[in-house]
Amino acid sequence: MERSRLLPLLTIPAMLVIVELAALFLSIPMQSAGITAFEDPESVANPFIFIIILLLFTGFLLLLLRFRWKKLIGVIIGLSIFFTFIYIFAGIAGYFLGLTVGTLAISLILSAGATVLLYLYPEWYVIDILGILIAAGAASIFGISLTIIPVIILLVILMVYDAISVYKTRHMITLAEGVVDMKSPILFIVPKKRGYSYRTEGIGSIGEGERAAYLIGMGDLIMPSILVVSATVFLDVTRIGFITLPSLGAIIGSVIGLFLLLLVVQKGKPQAGLPPINGGAIIGFLAGYGFALLL
Repeated sequence: MERSRLLPLLTIPAMLVIVELAALFLSIPMQSAGITAFEDPESVANPFIFIIILLLFTGFLLLLLRFRWKKLIGVIIGLSIFFTFIYIFAGIAGYFLGLTVGTLAISLILSAGATVLLYLYPEWYVIDILGILIAAGAASIFGISLTIIPVIILLVILMVYDAISVYKTRHMITLAEGVVDMKSPILFIVPKKRGYSYRTEGIGSIGEGERAAYLIGMGDLIMPSILVVSATVFLDVTRIGFITLPSLGAIIGSVIGLFLLLLVVQKGKPQAGLPPINGGAIIGFLAGYGFALLL
């Protein structure tokens, strides 16, 4: 395989592992700061609440795209990113310095700076670096807010939803194309060629209609990471260092699923990412949990 094609196949799974490990580390300050998404982590209603919010938000963005209100979409996405950064930086600063007016001010400044950087200089490496922080922060918050059963329910529902939205209704492809056209920083971007610039070229082309970069949604890296965090926070089983065996299994399974997805993506058609990635994470989790019970 050509080096230009092999490198992304190694880079994207590596980014997933980084997000999963970073989410584990961020879960500690998030827990300390009491930052959670749901009041009762064991409630099986939580994943359905999550899905309803997701559907409403997606429908609203599609409606705005239809009426070409792209500036409003940019504002909504920007505010969402800004508030996510606030939670992340507040959790980190609060853990090391304590929750004070000063640390909250620092969190606001850092959040504003990171958000402005994403919009003023949306280069692929800026988006990827800050995207890893966003994805890890979101995964840590949801991971400490949901126990294992609700997480697995959520991942299974999202697998089905992603498949339907990509292969049947295709509305997720429409949304993704709109986001790419606006250069909104909610995708991970891995170039296929040297000197590539997302800021000036967009998705670009390297001939025969092939894109100049691989694109993968943040959700594809966030969702399996939620299971990784939950399996470490809520399960009292065998650990290897700071991570439980079920969490390790989920990491391995998600990486295998992502690698299989990338092999299929080589054909050039849009693919639903969550079925193989979430499926691999769940299978890996179950294998790790079974192995932990035997020890």
